Parts: sequence; structure tokens; C-alpha cells
Amino acid sequence: MNALENRIRPPLVMVLTAAAMWAIAELAPAVPITGTLQIVIACALAVLGGVFVVSGFQAFGRAKTTTNSMSIEKASSLVTSGIYRYTRNPMYLGLTTLLLAWAVYLAAPWVILGPIAFMLFITRFQIIPEERGLREKFGTAYAAYQQEVRRWL
Repeated sequence: MNALENRIRPPLVMVLTAAAMWAIAELAPAVPITGTLQIVIACALAVLGGVFVVSGFQAFGRAKTTTNSMSIEKASSLVTSGIYRYTRNPMYLGLTTLLLAWAVYLAAPWVILGPIAFMLFITRFQIIPEERGLREKFGTAYAAYQQEVRRWL
């Protein structure tokens, strides 16, 4: 299983998950929430997801450190300000929230498994290896940060 650690870029995992959700929605019965309510909820979640992602990138940009999650060794600083005061993984949280928006838009009950599967995959194969690398690179500073801020929310 370690062969999958930090091998697939999270946005690609999200796109593949979204495609699987669409396929499931085509086969599964829909929930009757179509119309304005469905669109409003989906749009609100999509905006929230976008805010998480952009805030994460902005915080990394201000710190002048890499946003490449595949190369933790290139991180030049530990970012704990901005959105990172509330979640250690705002970009992954944002991608998950975008998948939730997609689930609402698709309006099929089984598609909720998509965001759940995404969270489980990203936690196991992306976040845990990243945390291991950040502990090695930043030591007690990262350990203290882990104690203060939750992984997701």
C-alpha cells in the first residue's frame, strides 16, 4: 500500500472521484430536490470549497514555500497562519467541499460515498505521508502545530 503514498496528485484524485460520482448518479435514482434549492446549496458549497483552496494557496504564497504536495522536502517554512490556524489541510478540505457540492448537484444518494472515499484516500495516501515528512523536517514545531490544529476541521 505504501506504493500509492504521494503518487497521485490530489486534484487528479478529485477529478477521478467526481467522474465516478457522475457514473453512479447515472445509474442510481435521484433525490427530488431539483431546482433552486439544489443549485443554491451546490453553489454555496462550491464557493466555500474554492475559498478553502485559494486561502491555502495564498498562505503558502505569503510564506514563499512550495505548494507541491508531492515534494514535502522542498517546503521552506511551516505555514501556521491564515486558514492554517483552523485546519491543517485547507486545500484538501476545499477539494472535499467541492465534491460535496457536486454530490448535491447530482442529487443521487449514493454519490455521497465520493467525498467520503476521497477523504479516506487523501488521508491515508497523501496527508499521513505529508505529516511524516513535515515532522521530520520541522520536528517539535510541527508536532506542536498538530496538537493545536485539527487535520480537517
